[in-house]
Amino acid sequence: MSDAALPHAFQYESARHQARTAIAGMWLFLASEVLFFGVLFLSWIVCRHWNQAGFDAGARQTALAIGTLNTVILITSSAFYTAGVAFIEASNTRRLIQCCALAWVLGLAFLILKFGIEWHEDLARHLFPGPRFAITGELRTGAQLFFVFYFVATALHGLHLLAGLGLVGWIIRRAGRGEFSAQYSTPVAVVGLYWSFVDMVWIVLFPLIYLIGRGP
Repeated sequence: MSDAALPHAFQYESARHQARTAIAGMWLFLASEVLFFGVLFLSWIVCRHWNQAGFDAGARQTALAIGTLNTVILITSSAFYTAGVAFIEASNTRRLIQCCALAWVLGLAFLILKFGIEWHEDLARHLFPGPRFAITGELRTGAQLFFVFYFVATALHGLHLLAGLGLVGWIIRRAGRGEFSAQYSTPVAVVGLYWSFVDMVWIVLFPLIYLIGRGP
C-alpha cells in the first residue's frame, strides 16, 4: 500500500507527514522535559557543592541495593519495549503485545520497590526532612537538603513513570485491537521515545542519589 493510500488526518499531506509530525512533537515535548529536569539536576549539583559533607552523609543512608536493582529493571524494560517496536515494524503484533506487557510489569515493579519498599523504609527511619530527621549534628542541614532533592526528584520521576505505564497500557490495548502494523505504528514509536526518556532520567538520578559521596 502506498503512503498516499494510508489513512491520515485531513491537516496532513500524507500518513508519512503525520507520522513525522507526531515524532517531532514528542521530541519537542521531551526537550521541554530536559529543561525541567536539567534545572533540578543543576540545582542539586550546586547545592551539593556547598554542602558536600551533608550530602555525602545523606547518600550513605540510601538503599544502594534497591537503587541498583531498579536501574537494571528500567534498562531491561526499555530493551523489551525497543524489541516490541522492532516486532511491530515486522507486523508481529503478538510479540509487540508481549514485549509491552513485560515492559509494563517491570515498570510496575520499579514503582513497588521505590515507593512501596524504599520510601517506606526511608520514612520509618525518619529520613524525611523535618523536626524528627534522623541525622543530627553539623551535617544535619546538608543531609536534610539532600533528602529534599531526593524525595522531590524521585516523586517527579515516579509520576512520569506512572504516566508511562498508562501510555504503554494504551499501546497494548490498541495492539490487541489490531490497530498497528508495519504500515502504521507511529504511536508505538512515540510512546517508546517517552519510555526511554523516563529511563534516561533515572540513569542520571541513580549516581546523584546512590553513588556520589558514598565512599568513606
